[in-house]
Amino acid sequence: MQGMCALLEVSRAGYYRHWRASAPRLEETELRDAIQRLALSQRHYGYRRITALLKREGWCVNHKRVLRLMREDNLLCLRRRTFVPATTDSNHRFRVYPNLARKLETTAVNQLWVSDITYVRLAEDFAYLAVVLDAHSRRVVGWAMATHLRASLALQALDMALLARDVIAGGLVHHSDRGVQYACDGYIARLQAHGIVPSMSRVGCPYDNAMAESFMKTLKTEEVEGRPYRDLAHATTHIGDFIEQVYNRQRLHSALAYTSPMEFEQSNQAAWSAVQPTMPLHNNCP
Repeated sequence: MQGMCALLEVSRAGYYRHWRASAPRLEETELRDAIQRLALSQRHYGYRRITALLKREGWCVNHKRVLRLMREDNLLCLRRRTFVPATTDSNHRFRVYPNLARKLETTAVNQLWVSDITYVRLAEDFAYLAVVLDAHSRRVVGWAMATHLRASLALQALDMALLARDVIAGGLVHHSDRGVQYACDGYIARLQAHGIVPSMSRVGCPYDNAMAESFMKTLKTEEVEGRPYRDLAHATTHIGDFIEQVYNRQRLHSALAYTSPMEFEQSNQAAWSAVQPTMPLHNNCP
């Protein structure tokens, strides 16, 4: 270094003063470039998920710095639209089961499944999507689409989940709202045939099925909104691709230490046991 400084006719102290002034600017320029690349490819990711992606690429950076740079470069994620009420018909003659899912702490997959139904706008009609999620890994294990709200829609999603998962009789709770699709005799019979315990939300407690509703909001924000679906087949293709390829395999979840559902399951599979969770009952809304 001393020889190079002599050749350039600069002092070592002057060289290091210049290096200390310019190196941080170069590093921040490279970081901004990485943030812009990730933010534009994942336009619905906030600064925390962008931070997680940067750390995966080897950057040593905290979320506060990422937030500052994203704010300066106008790269904050797209805002979500307001909540759309669920399509639930709870005015029926069927039995309503008690809520067993609230405060249930799972230790592995296949201990708590949550289900819900939402609508999807088509060009000239509406379609409906039914999903079943594993509450421990947030993975969508069953889904189905149709242009009706009959119980067969929810049953089709449940059947997909049953084919994909190994269920231990008495060790799995299935939670849903009080909709007729989930309370009807056919759906309850299918659950009981596999030893699955039904659980339903309480009246006026939107928190009870928050995990399923959170997935629906993610789906609407990151896939459905702004995409014109021609018909049911077109919607099924795109939404199915989002569920299987993006949400289950790629989307980072803060509750899973910023891993995808499939990554979380693969990394924890060896440690999981078939211990059944406890199911305390509570009567008060949070």
